[in-house]
Amino acid sequence: MVRAALYLALMVTANSALADDPSALRTGDMEKLVFADPVAVPDIPFLNEEGVEMTLADYHGRWVLVNFWATWCAPCREEMPTLAALQTVLGGEDFEVVTIATGRNDAMAMADFMAEIEVSNLALCTDPRQALARSMGVMGLPVTVIINPDGMEVARLMGDADWNSDSARAVLGALMGE
Repeated sequence: MVRAALYLALMVTANSALADDPSALRTGDMEKLVFADPVAVPDIPFLNEEGVEMTLADYHGRWVLVNFWATWCAPCREEMPTLAALQTVLGGEDFEVVTIATGRNDAMAMADFMAEIEVSNLALCTDPRQALARSMGVMGLPVTVIINPDGMEVARLMGDADWNSDSARAVLGALMGE
């Protein structure tokens, strides 16, 4: 993993033009990633796996990749292991993958879903009434939103993607200034 991090750092800093423009690093699935002027994320609560309300503001000071998904979503099943791998590689004090099951998703079904795809390092957050998803304009699933440490949405990808790809890690590294 140290080699991968070093390679990523060298690749990103090797070309300052690319480092200044993360969108230039998009290939493959990441070509669907849309950058926009930063916009504040809403302060609408969702539930963590203990059923405690929290908001995206609870992640202030870190980069957050928020993935909206559901247990019935076939593309989500394909995408989730790549999110888990990304969390393993980049997760820490400065970055976290937050998955939020939106709509009616039974806790046992969510746990079964994760067990079937062998994912154990992502929290099982829920947005049962879809209040957060609706306020963020999530119309289909999956949708992934990148939020900067100031609590601003800076990019969005509609549909599934390989979030552990070289391109995804390069884009995130450039955004994070690494």
